[in-house]
Amino acid sequence: MLFKKIKKIYMIGIKGVGMTMLAQFLSAKGNEVIGSDTKEVFMTDKVLKNSGIKVIEGFNAANMPKDANLIIYSTAYNAKTNVEVAKALEGKIKIVTYAEALGAIFNEQYGVAVVGSHGKTTTTAWLGYVLEGAGKSPSVMVGASVPQFNGTSLIGKSELLVVEADEYQNKLKHFNPRAVILNNIDYDHPDFFPSEEEYKQVFIDFIKKIPKSGFLAVNFNDPIIRKIASVNTLCKVISYAIKENADYVAYDIRQDREKQYFKVKLGVSGFTNSHEEDEEVKDSELGDFSIRLIGRHNILNALAVIAASIELGVDLHIIRKYLEEFKGTARRMEIMGDFRGAAIIDDYAHHPTEIKTTLAGAREIYKNNRLVVVFHPHTFTRTKALFNDFAESFSGIDELIVLDIYGSAREEHGGVHSRDLVELIKKQKNKKIHSTSSGQAKKQIVKYIPTLKKCEEYLRNNIERDDVVILMGAGDVFRIGEKLVGDK
Repeated sequence: MLFKKIKKIYMIGIKGVGMTMLAQFLSAKGNEVIGSDTKEVFMTDKVLKNSGIKVIEGFNAANMPKDANLIIYSTAYNAKTNVEVAKALEGKIKIVTYAEALGAIFNEQYGVAVVGSHGKTTTTAWLGYVLEGAGKSPSVMVGASVPQFNGTSLIGKSELLVVEADEYQNKLKHFNPRAVILNNIDYDHPDFFPSEEEYKQVFIDFIKKIPKSGFLAVNFNDPIIRKIASVNTLCKVISYAIKENADYVAYDIRQDREKQYFKVKLGVSGFTNSHEEDEEVKDSELGDFSIRLIGRHNILNALAVIAASIELGVDLHIIRKYLEEFKGTARRMEIMGDFRGAAIIDDYAHHPTEIKTTLAGAREIYKNNRLVVVFHPHTFTRTKALFNDFAESFSGIDELIVLDIYGSAREEHGGVHSRDLVELIKKQKNKKIHSTSSGQAKKQIVKYIPTLKKCEEYLRNNIERDDVVILMGAGDVFRIGEKLVGDK
């Protein structure tokens, strides 16, 4: 499937984050891209509009242009749920899924895949930003808007392609990587993977496909990865970690309100990079680094970028410069603005591990502020499967508001309710937080508020100056922030 020979592409479900990423990339490459989706406004609408991509709102079999050369559809839909997919499958125009299309593009290039349960978006964008700054002219596809990219993609002139690759529905089976960054393995997507073993196996099967000439960069703070990385690959394995034996080790980590500072040294396994003649990286100490992103998880993401960038031939001083310049991606602790002196922050965390890590980083930054978290659980299956873990994820904050579950179109709704989660959190005995604004320990406030509208009204009446409000979840909880910031 050579996309340079395809002129017109029609995309069904184009507003999905992955579909938007692919649409922007194909449009920038010179393909004519048209798509359809629901009338609901998503954060991707702005990216599509800025890219000049036409979006037809509402699904109708008559929407599809007869002169299209290819139809790409989101697997959120199928022939039973979408009239356009049904018609396309019966027609003569070639039709493929999003994952098949992305895999075909990826496999035509020198493909570097960023995979794992958490941190894919940030690491992909960060690595792309460093490689671009180094003059490597990569193409990059990220599953979120990146302000420094003016969208979700970069279009480069080289064969180097860095892609955020999603394990859900085993999309990874369509990819043949030349190199891989594996951040972590933490059970997720229980609607597709019935067990932790089946989830882990997807990553094992994927890294087995890396050729001997490629490389695998892995997080050695992850115990699962430590066990599977070297025994399932023929390629070079490059490890990174915080205060653990690894090829790249971060230590002496310091945080202030604006940046994190840390040092990096080469670990006991030795420096195995092919650029050994580079005077900058001969010494076991690689020196000081600083980043603008909060949280220990972003130290690990930065180490992944450092390791992969060196392996791809980027000089250390350039890595240091662009690593520090990177400002992050949309919906990852993104400051939306303020409401009457309270900071409003949007974050995509929707898994217990992500929530814990993000809130720990937020508390480091906002030591003296009251932290109010609005959590929008994402999918009934995930909430039910990880129910107890979710209940233990919100330590260290002053107030928690839980909204009704944001269900997936693919799943049967029910089986668990947000009220159940709130009740379990409330039952946890002696759960206290330390509110540094008052200087006294007090009990955490936990509330169930069903809708975005009612939550917005509650926040308008109850948040105070210098509060920090974090809107958290993979659904549309950010809409509360848009209302508050837009109407001070």
